[in-house]
Amino acid sequence: MTPPRANRYRSAWAGDVRAGDVGGPDVRVCGWVHRRRDHGGLVFIDLRDRSGLLQLVFHPEEAPEVHAAAHGLRAEDVISVGGPLVRRDEQNVNPDMPTGEVELGVRVLDKLADADTPPFQVDEEGAVDEATRLRYRYLDLRRDRMRSNIELRHAAVQATRDYLNGSGFLEIETPMLTRSTPEGARDFVVPSRLQRGSWYALPQSPQLFKQLLMVAGLERYYQIVRCFRDEDLRADRQPEFTQLDLEMSFVEEDDVMGVVDGWLQQVLAIAGITIDLPLERVAYDEAMLRYGTDRPDRRPGMEIHDIGEAFAKSEFKVFADALAGGGVVRGLRATGDLSRSRLDELTEQAKALGAKGLVWATLEAGGEWRSPVAKFLTPEERAAAAEILGAREGDTVLAVADTADVAARVLGSLRLELAGPQEGHDIFWVVDFPMFEWNETEGRLDPLHHPFTSPKGDLDADPAQWRSRAHDVVLNGWELGGGSIRINRRDVQQRVFEALGIPADEAQARFGFLLDAFRYGAPPHGGIAFGMDRTVALMAGLDNIRDVIPFPKTSSGADLLTGAPAPLDAQQLRELGVSVARA
Repeated sequence: MTPPRANRYRSAWAGDVRAGDVGGPDVRVCGWVHRRRDHGGLVFIDLRDRSGLLQLVFHPEEAPEVHAAAHGLRAEDVISVGGPLVRRDEQNVNPDMPTGEVELGVRVLDKLADADTPPFQVDEEGAVDEATRLRYRYLDLRRDRMRSNIELRHAAVQATRDYLNGSGFLEIETPMLTRSTPEGARDFVVPSRLQRGSWYALPQSPQLFKQLLMVAGLERYYQIVRCFRDEDLRADRQPEFTQLDLEMSFVEEDDVMGVVDGWLQQVLAIAGITIDLPLERVAYDEAMLRYGTDRPDRRPGMEIHDIGEAFAKSEFKVFADALAGGGVVRGLRATGDLSRSRLDELTEQAKALGAKGLVWATLEAGGEWRSPVAKFLTPEERAAAAEILGAREGDTVLAVADTADVAARVLGSLRLELAGPQEGHDIFWVVDFPMFEWNETEGRLDPLHHPFTSPKGDLDADPAQWRSRAHDVVLNGWELGGGSIRINRRDVQQRVFEALGIPADEAQARFGFLLDAFRYGAPPHGGIAFGMDRTVALMAGLDNIRDVIPFPKTSSGADLLTGAPAPLDAQQLRELGVSVARA
């Protein structure tokens, strides 16, 4: 770290002093009491600041008053100390500390703030209840692991800015108060005091503004931006999050993916993750068939296969009915003999995910199947299915006969359930997505990405068959980023709105500013948005983004530190012209 400007509190960072500094002027450092140890007449304190730890030693004969005061220091007290830097005795050198060869002989001590006993130990990384960590987040952030995560986040953001600035991009801010637009989740809304009855929406992404920046001729834009989505939370979601947002004009898919490939290689290297370029590209249909999801974790192997061909003439009613109804029979091979109780658990999970059931069979010697359905299948059918799956004696076959969507969802979930934790990293692109997906509840098409994604192919065909020019990056089963080539023509954008059931007058009312902009010469353009929280979490080897966010929310969206969300008082509500209906 750059040395601090010397002042009354410090002349050096505690974690930066080294043996080469011994013999120089007295050193002044400050920070928190990390740990105190009394050894006979000597008092030792590990002092912590952001840069690390430095051992302090208090000698009774050299500074009696300072030594006496050291006995009264407690963990997390804030102090400033000064004195000569000296080498430790050889037998006391700590090779695990960067400052382990030296210690500061304290001659001056200023106590700057008292500290109550913390609700958990800051000097240890032991397990602490999640609610307690979030309630006292400022203490949690003092711990080594959290500080390292925040420093990693800073490094990733800095590398991102360096890379994009060097690639001709402009960093441009877009509004936080805008109007509600469909982005796939509910908006957080803000009432307008000056225009009663009207509302702003906090942005789910800067999507429309960055497209307008392309219409404006700025050509290469990026922003590291806060976004907001009122949706159910999970390990990789928060109601407010940070994304890297970028857009480029006069580009095709290869241009966008090429820029992103280079950025990923540079930023992941900070965490020691090396990747080869260009990243592999996997078609959406292939990902769904082989892994049951469009964001697969490919590290376990255990691929899903279509085994319908093996049962094309089967008299087993479950398989025959599924195939006759346009469905599929798909399966995967699990190594090892699974117990009956485990198979029952997997069957219940399959039903919970929408399947009618789960067909299972354990292969025994001579190609026999130990399974409740074995008697309904011919030896030829069993052998053909085993060959497609690569199953051998001792393996267990799991199969689902249903629609393609249900089979993918169920088997995709079960393969990860059976695989367990994985090592290493797997990163690639998923491309060639469908344009829409069918919303069973609403009885309509929904955009698989967003309605501003450019479709490709015959637009006179059934919209349900359209494909899109979308591209997602997947790392270890997490979608890191999603993007596309955008629509840049008013007539095409209107066709997409029509396919989504948005009437022309509604489209004009909600998106007229974008449609009107297209009338003035919109270049072909495309881009992508990356979840920076997810990216940094994976770089740190974490499975929850909360540990790379300084002040996150709980799974219920609560801020335990500040007590948000909280009611407004009556005066505030009156000023906003808002009333609250109590449930």
